[in-house]
Amino acid sequence: MADTSEACPHAGGAITFTLADADILGAPHDYYQRLRDDGPVHFDETLNCWLVSRHEDISEVLKDGVTFSQEMGWKTQFAQGYFDELKAILERDGGGYFPEVLLLDPPGHTRIRKLLNQALGARTVEMLRPRIERLIDDWVERIEGSQGVDAVSDFAIPLTIDIMCEQLGFPQAEAADKIQAWARAYIDQVGGMQSHEDMQANAALICDLQNFIIARVREREDGRREDMISDLIHAVLEDDDEASLTFEETVALTRGLLLAGNDTTAIAISNFMLLMATRPDLAEYVTSILDDNRAMNRFVEELLRLMPPVRGLFRVTMKEVELGGVTLPANAHICILFASANDDERVFSCPRDFDAGRENVNRHLAFGGGIHLCAGISLSRMEIKAVIQSVMTRLEKIELAVPVEELTYTPSMTSMALEALPLRFSKRA
Repeated sequence: MADTSEACPHAGGAITFTLADADILGAPHDYYQRLRDDGPVHFDETLNCWLVSRHEDISEVLKDGVTFSQEMGWKTQFAQGYFDELKAILERDGGGYFPEVLLLDPPGHTRIRKLLNQALGARTVEMLRPRIERLIDDWVERIEGSQGVDAVSDFAIPLTIDIMCEQLGFPQAEAADKIQAWARAYIDQVGGMQSHEDMQANAALICDLQNFIIARVREREDGRREDMISDLIHAVLEDDDEASLTFEETVALTRGLLLAGNDTTAIAISNFMLLMATRPDLAEYVTSILDDNRAMNRFVEELLRLMPPVRGLFRVTMKEVELGGVTLPANAHICILFASANDDERVFSCPRDFDAGRENVNRHLAFGGGIHLCAGISLSRMEIKAVIQSVMTRLEKIELAVPVEELTYTPSMTSMALEALPLRFSKRA
């Protein structure tokens, strides 16, 4: 089950390459290894931030949300260089500027997380399961008779959009064709790769997104419905002076659920389809365990470890601190590379091998960790598992329709998303 990618031999010394290089962004694993070996806390001059690449150091950052602020990391990265202009556009044309409240530092984060958990807890996930599984089966049925599809644009993205619309109570026909563009526009604000012209075009899309959400929140304020937005509006804490979410917080959380929940899960599904198309041994293996709940859970975790949807996220140091033997000054901008941590041979034996039987598979950081562990972790795992079961029950002989060398990734510091994945397959008899 070993991956066939080659390790990059090196003799040590200064790291002269940058993660901003398009070639490295698309095929980063050799570069990650170079960072872990020769500069685990490395200042990338092109990006003007510190890259943290080892599992141990990233885990230390995740455990200390006070010293390593995600709130400040988001603020400094969001619309980098154009923040004031973007904020003005959103206030003028998009109903307001609504910060990402789920990324707040404590104590604000603690209150928000408790309220969100009421709308997104394990009980809610179980209640949603039958509807989600039905949607997944419907989408697999749509593609199973095709000669070939783009597994990104024809399957993973529209499927996860439908699922999120179902949960939030959005009319799918009205929103589905817009959400992909909205998501990309918002993600580009933190990807660190957009131009000024890109920012302005993306700002117009984000205004459209926010106006759409605002109208739906107002509707549910007037009358509760059976959906997640209503659950957010009516969530109450008995032991807090700010017992309910404000209108602004509800808009921000709805936007976060719609975009992050859709984008990262769609990437994970695309990655699974790529794995099936390039690893027939794993296709045979997963088909044999579809009814084994424990084995399926471990398969999902190893998929997320080996091919995490999120490359990395940003933090800012709130004081001088030592990390990985390097003294970082206060207000240092750092990027914690989850994908590199998942590839760390100090933690995972033969990390480029797919091994669902590895004992420590759950130590991966695909969902982050600490107080900012992904809020939708249970929902995402359930969706990915349900997709695997439906796809492998209905489809076989999944193959790439183009040479693997032609596959490209969207340039981004925060995610590693395939731009397209042309596949062909057969309907299972």
